[in-house]
Amino acid sequence: MNFELNKSIKILERTPAVLKALFYELDADWATINEGPRTWSAYDIVGHLIHGEQTDWIPRAEIILSDGPDRTFAPFDRFAQEKLSQGKTMEDLLEEFASLRESSLNQLKSWNLSEEDLDKTGVHPDLGEVTLSQLLSTWTVHDLAHINQFSRAMVKHYAKDVGPWKKYIRILKDL
Repeated sequence: MNFELNKSIKILERTPAVLKALFYELDADWATINEGPRTWSAYDIVGHLIHGEQTDWIPRAEIILSDGPDRTFAPFDRFAQEKLSQGKTMEDLLEEFASLRESSLNQLKSWNLSEEDLDKTGVHPDLGEVTLSQLLSTWTVHDLAHINQFSRAMVKHYAKDVGPWKKYIRILKDL
């Protein structure tokens, strides 16, 4: 499948609902389990997604679409959520993320992007020149990758409790 903006938007619109369905008013241990040292829990991931809404996807798209001579992106702090999420509940984060994502997608839709727009470029500080379609594809894959990540972490809650069925559940094979 090649990039199609409308298909990406459909995924991006659903991410907040997926997160709410899994974590809203769920016991905190489900949202705070991770895959081990130096890995993220769902709580960390939602904070990270919030930071991305604020500083990454739409701001970088705006740089690409601008007429400015310098289209270089500011570096993204992958750990900013550690400070930004302090004192907030998972429900607080879920609500904030849903609101920010709705705003981001409204902005994206308002641009009525053409194929020519999707081919415009910006400069990533590590990767070099990237197109708008690559940025938007990455935004979509980024959401799906993090959904996969917290699903893997959640599985650990009952990994030992499934008993002999472990041999039938691929995600448990290495636990």
